[in-house]
Amino acid sequence: MKGWQIFRHSFNLVMANLDQALRLSLVLYLIQSAYTVYSFLNPPQMTEFEGTDIPMMSPETILPTIILGVLAVIASLWIAVAWHRFALTGETAPGWLPRFHGSEIMGYLGRSILIVILIILGIVVVSIPVGIISIGLPALAGVMSLMLIGLAAYLFFRLGVMLPAAALGDKLTLGAAWDATRGQSGTILTLALIVVGASIVIQLPSWFNDDPTSVLNVVYSLVVNWFATIIGISVLTTLYGHFIENRSID
Repeated sequence: MKGWQIFRHSFNLVMANLDQALRLSLVLYLIQSAYTVYSFLNPPQMTEFEGTDIPMMSPETILPTIILGVLAVIASLWIAVAWHRFALTGETAPGWLPRFHGSEIMGYLGRSILIVILIILGIVVVSIPVGIISIGLPALAGVMSLMLIGLAAYLFFRLGVMLPAAALGDKLTLGAAWDATRGQSGTILTLALIVVGASIVIQLPSWFNDDPTSVLNVVYSLVVNWFATIIGISVLTTLYGHFIENRSID
């Protein structure tokens, strides 16, 4: 199955270049993780509002949360651009911090927002009949929810080849990205199911932890999320390399 080949190629890309993956992303990932750690140490407090308890941040944590959140977004985009460029052009980091490609990072952000908007629109359109079916057949509600998750992943991978293009400064249009994977719906759907399934499997230990807010759980999540992040970026890289640049995935 080509979907499995793409995932395997992406996984092997990371394992074969683990030293470069760490060099390109470790410092930036620590910056990105600072937001998670700060949120863990400063959880929202439950405040009663009109008879209902809702989580509210204390005033002194609002500004640090915003600053760390912005830094986390920049760091994640920086990592993605750096890893795409390494995998597709061989560009390496001169030290423990990859080169900062400002215009490419901004292009990556813009296309990411566009893709998210399109996915949300697609989910909204499909969720209407799905919601009607779920009301009539409540037993299928869980299956319908999984279908929506699968659809979101499918759309993301169909359109996601725009992101490695942005990392390279290539002006790949939305239509060209969609056309590049035309006729590959089975492959993309299989890939989406594999990625979603793998994401669930690696999160299972934290879900079964008696204390989901424990330090052990946070550390585990940070470690597995690093692998998930790099492999996820590699999947998009492989899709771009195979369907846009006609590279082999054998």
